Amino acid sequence: MLSLPTLYSLRQCPYAMRARMGLLLAKQAVILRDVIMKDKPEELLAASPKATVPVLVLNNGSVIDQSLDIMLWALNKSDPINLLYSHQPNMLAEMLELIEHNDNAFVESLKRYKAASRYHDIEKATYREHCEKYINFLEQRLNQQEYIMGNKPSLVDYAVLPFIRQFSRVERQWYIQAPYPSLQRWLTAQYQQAIFTKAMVKYPPWKESQTPVLFGNV
Repeated sequence: MLSLPTLYSLRQCPYAMRARMGLLLAKQAVILRDVIMKDKPEELLAASPKATVPVLVLNNGSVIDQSLDIMLWALNKSDPINLLYSHQPNMLAEMLELIEHNDNAFVESLKRYKAASRYHDIEKATYREHCEKYINFLEQRLNQQEYIMGNKPSLVDYAVLPFIRQFSRVERQWYIQAPYPSLQRWLTAQYQQAIFTKAMVKYPPWKESQTPVLFGNV
């Protein structure tokens, strides 16, 4: 167990959530260290100058500290349900483009929407409308197919899930009645998967003295 890679994570962080799901989907075992960001362990700071989660430290000492790169590292090792669409290799570029749009334009709008809701900003509806450009794009795709890329799940579904989850929770009552039935169906289906349940298990904050927590291939 001690020779496994080490993942520094935080349960509610959407990027760390994405990394954990990638490892689970690829059945890649790691040692999980759940951290408290107000009390970052020295080992995390030494591993990555960005000092935020997720950070994956490999056995050879190399570090992967971007959530999507962790997903790709894991799925390139093992992809049991073909999330990278190996039968359509040209699709990967489109997947990465959709994820990039999520990680930049949508996430930036989402941050503003969340802040506006928290502080009762009168511009809340405007920021929500900015988010809806991407939400509506996903809705149109999901009107035609079960998953974002087609009728089988892909990397995109799991990479964007944590952020769509955040969007759905900003104004719960608004979201429930919003004109996005296909997106709502898709999100509910993701919640019902065993992978999501496993990814969201709560672990005690890591301490050097504790027994290592095995995660991934379980």
